[in-house]
Amino acid sequence: MDDRQDANDTPQAMKTRLNPKSPREALAPEQAPPLPRSRRARNPIVVVMNALVTLLLLGVIAAGALLYWGKSEFEKPGPLTEEKVVVIPADSGVARIADILETEGVIESPYDMLGHYIFIGGVRAYQQQGRLKAGEYAFPAGISMRGVMSMLVSGKAILHQITFPEGLTSQQIVNRLNQNEFLTGPVPTVPAEGTLLPETYSFTRGASRSQILDQMKAAHAKALDEIWAGRDRDLPFSEPKELVTLASIVEKETGKADERPHVASVFLNRLEHNMRLQSDPTIIYGLVGGAGTLGRPISRADIDKPTPYNTYHVNGLPPGPIANPGRAALEAVANPSNTKDLYFVADGTGGHVFAASLAEHNRNVAKWRKVEREKAAAGKADIDTKDPDAVDLPPDTEADAPAAKAADPNDLLDGAAPRDPSKPMVPQPKPE
Repeated sequence: MDDRQDANDTPQAMKTRLNPKSPREALAPEQAPPLPRSRRARNPIVVVMNALVTLLLLGVIAAGALLYWGKSEFEKPGPLTEEKVVVIPADSGVARIADILETEGVIESPYDMLGHYIFIGGVRAYQQQGRLKAGEYAFPAGISMRGVMSMLVSGKAILHQITFPEGLTSQQIVNRLNQNEFLTGPVPTVPAEGTLLPETYSFTRGASRSQILDQMKAAHAKALDEIWAGRDRDLPFSEPKELVTLASIVEKETGKADERPHVASVFLNRLEHNMRLQSDPTIIYGLVGGAGTLGRPISRADIDKPTPYNTYHVNGLPPGPIANPGRAALEAVANPSNTKDLYFVADGTGGHVFAASLAEHNRNVAKWRKVEREKAAAGKADIDTKDPDAVDLPPDTEADAPAAKAADPNDLLDGAAPRDPSKPMVPQPKPE
């Protein structure tokens, strides 16, 4: 072998010649020499970047684990063992709501205060923080934080109800609103008479009294539009307010639903005959206005006292409604019974008996007085009290009662001996 070849031999080749391999070792693959280390791998910037990437990966893994744990905490059953009623005030932010829920024991975490932040984080993760509604909520036992969020977003709060009987004045309605402890805020002004629809209205705790009045006004306007559109075209009304005015009188005259169309026909027949309505509730409204009740029996002096609303002195309708009639009374006036009756008086059973002539009416009045005397004898009534519907038109306005002209024209109880004006008259009780 020449010197040139020997000079090119590597140390590994020389070692192989000095230490020949066995046949097995000769067949085994030789180990490749290590690659030379890159100078870039030793660069400090690369080292720092590698460390940052590693930390970032660890952070992502940790954040994912935290989110998974937080989601499980947000959705797992809560601590309530029974239903709990909680009030969420108006204008409460998500942090304030979380404080209330944690204080009331609706939400919690095994770690102090962590439930507070889990709830806030969950609400924000679902982007619901601006949709949580105030109100009074009944949270069921075991409700999760997510369930709480869903209830607050849907606004499924406890509903309270307030009922306004038909025939209340606007002032009486405002008084009821002011007495309700679940409603808030003042009523700036009493609504105009006859612009509210008496019904039962639902609301959540904290609703304003003005909101209820707005609902009542809207309900009245909607009902009146529908009823006015379907009214009998022969009615002597040029505008809906006139229908409301007569409906308010009908509402105060009878509490029996099946009588309203008949009572309405009596008043409409009187208007057609240019007869005064002579309705006792108009006397009371003329004296006390929105207060609604006189606080004592109607006296003869009350009847004789002229006011803009006293239909014993005013021809036709009074200047406006005397109460807020319900839908049934409005419908009764819009489509009254087809009768010729001009009078009605109590029948002793809570209803009325009707008559088309003064003579027939006087007989009905006599029957009513007999009932009064029997009640008085049994100690159930004062003999001096009279049903207001026994008070009718002065005799000199009646074309069909010439014999009655000889009677005292100041005696409003047709066919009866003149009464002592100091003796009071009690109106037929009407529902509030």
